[in-house]
Amino acid sequence: MKSPLEISVVTPVYKAQECVEELYLRLVKVLEKTVTSFEIIMVNDCSPDDSWRLIEAMAQRDPRVVGINLSRNFGQHYAITAGLDHARGNWVVVMDCDLQHPPEDIGRLYRKALEGFDIVFVKRTKRHDPFLKRLASRLFGIVYNVLSEIKLRENVSTFSIISARVAESIRSLKEGNRNYGFLLQWVGYDVATIEGEHARRFAGKSSYGFWRSVNHAIESLCSQSNRPLQLSIQFGFLLSFMAVSYAIWLAIGYYLFGVEVAGWTSVMVSMFFLSGLLFANIGVLGLYLGKVFDQSKDRPLYIVKDRLNCGQDSARKYQGSFAPSAVDGNTEA
Repeated sequence: MKSPLEISVVTPVYKAQECVEELYLRLVKVLEKTVTSFEIIMVNDCSPDDSWRLIEAMAQRDPRVVGINLSRNFGQHYAITAGLDHARGNWVVVMDCDLQHPPEDIGRLYRKALEGFDIVFVKRTKRHDPFLKRLASRLFGIVYNVLSEIKLRENVSTFSIISARVAESIRSLKEGNRNYGFLLQWVGYDVATIEGEHARRFAGKSSYGFWRSVNHAIESLCSQSNRPLQLSIQFGFLLSFMAVSYAIWLAIGYYLFGVEVAGWTSVMVSMFFLSGLLFANIGVLGLYLGKVFDQSKDRPLYIVKDRLNCGQDSARKYQGSFAPSAVDGNTEA
């Protein structure tokens, strides 16, 4: 059944007190020109600044603003999951709150989707990010496409619009490790892209530092593919073959031609090399076992502390846990 709401905009909020008001104003301006009904779902990922207070103020002024306050910092993609679980629109737009995803592109996304596509991504024509970040992102895309069956689309991010049935499919996915863009490409459906600018950050700076980005990349690779385990096995067999071949070569040289075999140095080098390889392989295996352990605990992906302007029908308990006070009414804080 079609919803009376045409578009739901979902945006995770973290350290964005200087952005959320501007984001709201630009979203309202664009959406009022594009559709007759909409909602703006701002998910506060336990931001340490005054972001939630500003969301509360906007929700009191405008019932179209839906506020979701998570009990702690769960991470960007878990906040997106919380927003999707509350989205009621026939179409759902997911975007960042720092205005690097220009709200003005939503109209073009929506029109492209109406041509018959369930998913439409914005392909970035130019990124206003540091060179090292862009290089790391490109290298990760290459590695991911080698190791995974699902191929990443170049220069696309989470900025997208999806149909209600795609949103329902995403809600049905239960894995604990979340990456919204990867999940979108896994579910399939008809996909299109439009070109758009990746704007400069409106205020503040990204919370994704180098090591956080590296850890997120490793988790994403391990959650989407078991190819690293397969490569580990193949590399182990290759090393074994090379070791046996080298041993035969040394034996032939020693017994047939009297060539002395160098001892201590070659043994130590081989030992350290193989020890490092074994530790690396055990580490890869440990990552997968750790993910199995986390999944076996069957914890909710997020916990909602407060909700604003949410009807009871929007409290879909697919992925998260809701405090009692967060489900009983429409404007609890």
